[in-house]
Amino acid sequence: MKLLFISLGCDKNLVDTEFMLGLLQDDGLLQDDGLLQDDGILQNGNVEMTDDEYEADVIIINTCCFINDAKEESINTILEMAEHKKDAKVKALIVTGCLAQRYQEEIREEIPEVDAILGTNSYEDIVNAVHNALEGKYYENFKTLEGLPDIHTKRSVTTGGHFAHLKIAEGCNKRCTYCIIPYIRGNYRSVPMEDLIEQAKELVAGGVKELILVAQETTLYGVDLYGEKSLHRLLDELNKINGLFWIRIMYCYPEEIYEELIDSMLRNEKVCHYLDIPIQHSNDTILKRMGRRTSHEDLVRIITHLRERIPDITLRTTLICGFPGETEKMHEELMQFVNDMEFDRLGAFTYSPEEGTPAAEFSDQVEEEQKAEWQADVMELQEEIIFDKNETMKGRELFVFIEGKVSDENAYVGRTYRDAPDVDGYIFINTEEELMTGDIVKVRVTGAYEYDLIGEIEQ
Repeated sequence: MKLLFISLGCDKNLVDTEFMLGLLQDDGLLQDDGLLQDDGILQNGNVEMTDDEYEADVIIINTCCFINDAKEESINTILEMAEHKKDAKVKALIVTGCLAQRYQEEIREEIPEVDAILGTNSYEDIVNAVHNALEGKYYENFKTLEGLPDIHTKRSVTTGGHFAHLKIAEGCNKRCTYCIIPYIRGNYRSVPMEDLIEQAKELVAGGVKELILVAQETTLYGVDLYGEKSLHRLLDELNKINGLFWIRIMYCYPEEIYEELIDSMLRNEKVCHYLDIPIQHSNDTILKRMGRRTSHEDLVRIITHLRERIPDITLRTTLICGFPGETEKMHEELMQFVNDMEFDRLGAFTYSPEEGTPAAEFSDQVEEEQKAEWQADVMELQEEIIFDKNETMKGRELFVFIEGKVSDENAYVGRTYRDAPDVDGYIFINTEEELMTGDIVKVRVTGAYEYDLIGEIEQ
């Protein structure tokens, strides 16, 4: 029997997928041998994993529906796999995650090929779902969006083994007017610190050298459990773990960044001087309509303060272009802000009206063509900014995580502390040395592309 597991969406969803794989291993369906081999198939217990839907007997899809493109990808994937279910080969089709939580009735009624559906807070029940589906019994579980799944299993890390994401909280309390997450993930719930430390130690013992802290919002970690923001305390504890090299923090809402957090980044040598601070816009009217808790003035003050306290900090952000009510003047204000702030990393996305959110009902929606034009403007400006910044990196010596070899060349691709996996740039290293993925080497920067760097290993 062969299992295909498709994980869609964000890195937080990927953590859920890895826990589900761990639960299946605990059940004996899969062994805990690790990752897929190069041929895409790994012999595990009673089941082989495969990346080929034409070979699969069991298909599990962990879905996303954060924006319209993600929703369409999830729906199309389910429909495509449902076609395989019509063949005798596929014995079980299981849907989990955000789209399952949001559209459970539609999936149940309109895609009868689906054998089991699990909500976002019910993935701990994946073993029951698989066994029932294989016995020909329809199965679903949608726990209330309170508390956290009761998971005590080793994750099956799927990111290559040298880095892993550590999800420190679930849900969100912010209720931004464009965002569906609180409706499908619930309110903010921190994972107890002792559980996170145990997870982190297991991951590092398994070869992980970089932990990437993720949540809908990391800066509020611990408020619900300990009565105060406690991300700095978590960093202090993680920094003590032997064998861990980097700790990276993602998804910090700017208004929640606090002095103890900055202090902990400075005193803990394993914490990367890197913060991802999604701001979404800079115009006060748009920020207010978005339900954001910052103003243009706040953002300038926070960014300036971070750079004063941590001069070598890398700041990443995301922006939404074409939010309802945005005008050309507001767009120009955003462009000026991007030009002034000179973010080290930036992603811009067109606004996606999400069913069930307040912003989707706003009357002054922006035309898709205009959204795309404004997005292109922002990214073109950012390309100029990042190229200039990369030019200033020439001559600097940095530690680099090796991510792989460039085919048919004596060159490797890696990441510096300034680059999160999959969303930021790379550094390309020419060398005759034999390196392995996950190696850490000291590199001197010798050149720059638009988004990437060139370097050579320091002897």
